[in-house]
Amino acid sequence: MTTPFATPFRRTGVYLDHNATTPLKPEVKAAMVQAMDLVGNPSSVHAFGRTARRAVEEARAAVAALMGAKPSQVLFTGSGTEANNFALRGFPGRRVLTSAIEHESVLAACPEAERFGVNRDGVADLEALERRLDADGPALVSLMLVNNETGVIQPAADAARIVRAHGGLLHCDAVQAAGRLPLSLPRLGVDLMTLSAHKLGGPSGVGALVLAEGLEPEALIRGGGQERRKRAGTENLLGIVGFGAAARLAREGLAEAADLASLRDRLEREALAAMPHARVMGAGAARVANTSCLMLPGLPGETQVMTLDLAGVAVSAGSACSSGKVKPSHVLAAMGEDDRSAASAVRISLGWTSDDEAVDRFLAAWAAMARRSTPADG
Repeated sequence: MTTPFATPFRRTGVYLDHNATTPLKPEVKAAMVQAMDLVGNPSSVHAFGRTARRAVEEARAAVAALMGAKPSQVLFTGSGTEANNFALRGFPGRRVLTSAIEHESVLAACPEAERFGVNRDGVADLEALERRLDADGPALVSLMLVNNETGVIQPAADAARIVRAHGGLLHCDAVQAAGRLPLSLPRLGVDLMTLSAHKLGGPSGVGALVLAEGLEPEALIRGGGQERRKRAGTENLLGIVGFGAAARLAREGLAEAADLASLRDRLEREALAAMPHARVMGAGAARVANTSCLMLPGLPGETQVMTLDLAGVAVSAGSACSSGKVKPSHVLAAMGEDDRSAASAVRISLGWTSDDEAVDRFLAAWAAMARRSTPADG
């Protein structure tokens, strides 16, 4: 039977926006369908509740294993955004510092935070961070592990050593890193780490904050004893089960995630051949294998997104959380680009559904756009 969601685009389109959300993996869907038969609140002490609780705790163990952590260190939240707010608002009295390229959910959670910059490749300036740490008072620093727009990997382990030497705490938004890089909370030395299920091929509406042992942030949501009294509210059982399944698959599939680099490199090479004046942002730094940020000076990113969409190819201009906001990328601005250039980039992000045919479709649409466009400064 045809559903309202069975659109022509879904049947024939090419989805290259995995950094916004990754399609639900079949194994995750199967785990969630099975969990639909569970009855009972995970906080109830009868047999039904205990069965639901066991499902939650099995998922918690899977997420912890992905992070090289213990299950007791994982607190489930309603999203990565909530986990970021939890981390940044959980230690009142501390100065907060963030990099200038953080996700909006970090920047908006603490608008009064001090900012430290990045270099032209989008890598955090740790010398600038250390100078700011010399100021009075213990600090809470937020530095993402992988930038959502450029894919640039940030020096989180080095930042952790610097922050710790100054008596501070380091929060790391790892939403775009999980499933794409090997992760270990102890190895990185960070104190708090944010995850989101729907970037892993899991469901939307569930995330996690992973804490170093012994760390106790203040509760963000009060009203019940769930999540060690740190996040009140009945657990999203189906979402958490899906998160656990996605975490297990992500841990097993890290080699496959790294293999996307050959697809991305071909995409960039042939895209630049079609439009020689285009640029790959962050190309001089280490990047995760799935992400490419292509800047085409003179052609607004929104125009590029719409043109490619008409050709059945889905990409994005900046962060999906900023959809509808016609403004330059704050990430590219922090990398030294002027407003016009910073508004002329698109992000292509590959994932488990991506293959050579998808890249071919993108390149054909990109080449057609190249033939039709005449950028003012091209």
